[in-house]
Formats: sequence, C-alpha cells, structure tokens
Amino acid sequence: MMEKADSGQKLYTRMRLWEFPDQYVIEPTDGSHGSSLAVSRVDGSMQLIDKLPDSNSVRVPKIRTIFGVVGILKLLAGSYLMVITDRECVGSYLGHPIFKVSSLKVFPCDHSLKNSPTEQKKMETEFSGLLNIAERTPGLYFSYETNLTLSAQRLHDLGDESKLLPLWRQAEPRFLWNNYMLEGLIDSKLDPYLLPIVQGSFHHFQAAIGKDIIDVTLIARRCTRRNGTRMWRRGADSDGYVANFVETEQIMHLNGFTASFVQVRGSIPLLWEQIVDLTYKPKFELVRLEESPRVAERHFLDLRKKYGAVLAVDLVNTHGGEGRLSEKFANAMQHIVSDDLR
Repeated sequence: MMEKADSGQKLYTRMRLWEFPDQYVIEPTDGSHGSSLAVSRVDGSMQLIDKLPDSNSVRVPKIRTIFGVVGILKLLAGSYLMVITDRECVGSYLGHPIFKVSSLKVFPCDHSLKNSPTEQKKMETEFSGLLNIAERTPGLYFSYETNLTLSAQRLHDLGDESKLLPLWRQAEPRFLWNNYMLEGLIDSKLDPYLLPIVQGSFHHFQAAIGKDIIDVTLIARRCTRRNGTRMWRRGADSDGYVANFVETEQIMHLNGFTASFVQVRGSIPLLWEQIVDLTYKPKFELVRLEESPRVAERHFLDLRKKYGAVLAVDLVNTHGGEGRLSEKFANAMQHIVSDDLR
C-alpha cells in the first residue's frame, strides 16, 4: 500500500508579480503570509522583504498573477527571471494535484547591460532572443505537494526524514528540468519558491475491470542530460549517458493498493553520430570503437544502481545500416551480461 509522500515545506501556489522600475517583487497571495521576494532588475540578485516598496501615482507598477517561479537564467551580462503565468490541472499523482504549465514568461534583469562592451551587447541580444523559444517549451509538469521527479517506487522507499525535506532536496537531478535555473534560489535559501518541474507527459484516467474501477496514471520523465533533437543527438557520451533518455511509469491504483511499472528508453549506448542531410535515413558513423565496451558498461552500471535488475531490448533494425549498430551493441553486451543484466 502506498502512502502519500508529503513535503514538510509548503510551496507558494499563487503569487502577485509587481514590476517596479528597479526591481520585480513576488508577493505570495495564497494565504501563507510569507515574505515577498525582490529580484533586482540590474543584476538579478534576490532578497526577501517584509514590506512592498512604495509606488507613486506617476508610474504605477504593472501587476500580474503568477503560479510559480521557474528560476533565474544567467547569460553573458544579464540575468532573466522565468515564471509560470498560467497552469492547468491535469489529474492527480498519489492523491496530489498535478499541473501542466500553460504559459511561461521571461522578465529581463539586464540593466547592467548598459555598461557592457558593444560586442557583448550584441551577443546578449542574440542569446536573449532564444529565450522566446524557452517560453514555448512543451510538456512541463509540476506539483506543489509531491515529488514528480521520482517514480512511485522510489517515493515509497524514501525515509521519513527525506519526506520532510523540501521538494527540491528530494528531487532526482536527472529529471529536474529547471535544475540549473534554481541554483540562485537554492543559494539564497528560498525554499517556498523552489518549484521542481519535469518535462515529459502526464495522463490520468479511470478504467473499469469487471465491477472495479481502477485509477491509471502514465508519466514520462525526460532526462536533462544529453538532450537534443532526433538524429542531431545520438548515442552515448564517454560517461555512458545516452541521448534522449526517458523514464516511463505506469501506476495502477485499486482498492487502496498501488502498483508501479517502470521502463526506460534511450539511444543505443555506444559512441555514434548521424550526419543529417536530405535523405530519409541519414547515414551514421560509429566513433572510437575501442571504447564501446567501457561506455556500455558505464551505462548499464548506472541503470542497475538506479533500477536494480535490467532487461535490455534492442529496438533497432537487424538489417541494413542499423544492423551494423545492432551487431556492435550485441558485441559490447557480451562482456557485461550477468544475472541482473539480460
């Protein structure tokens, strides 16, 4: 039977963002009566304040409702505050509501850019333009109450002390999408503002089995290591981390009992790359073949540490160009198969 994994530290669920000329102020409005967070528009530095700054009638600050702080992103000269401006409840996970990010917004803290060299200003403008793409990142999910980065199996194994830690302290770094952006908030000990976010998918529905109604949850968690678009990002790096690694979990809940089934997928754990051209299936190239056994061994050692016994299924074609990849993978596996790796 599964217990709820509640965090001892409550996160702010609704806030008001004030845009003052020299700073942004984020004020909790969910009844928690916590301190407001002031973010400098000069350099992105943060501090807690107990009283809102005075505003004059000449320049009334813009005010908007937000539902979470994603974090602070630092570029060459400026910092950028990213917040959740809209959300949608998409179901529940172990009894806790789960939200999908409907809208993100980036607020620049780049007043210091005025004193930067011309070349740096130019590069900063190019990089900050890419943040418009970040605002449209799909498939982002979060919970204010439970740790969405951990499977139900790993949540169940958490000790009582770990369950009382703030959610970001419990989080699995591999699946924490905003890991890098939270660093500044972590350094400033802003726990109630630290909202872990995962990228992937979340589906929650009910199904009938005979006379029983069963709750079904499907979650996919995309790893933050070695990401990239298909074909441009392939294989493993020298540490054994593979491209586009995803953990998928199916949770079934019936009559007070919970069952969780976890599977993972990733690129073939060898050093290989694909040269993208106009063909339907671009040719790929295996590189540093002598390192293949070591890279595959590191990959599966990491999986066994995290998941226990592993059954690996090769999904690539056994003929044509992919057949060569399948063959090299099989050769590398011969050296590392064991009772808990098949």
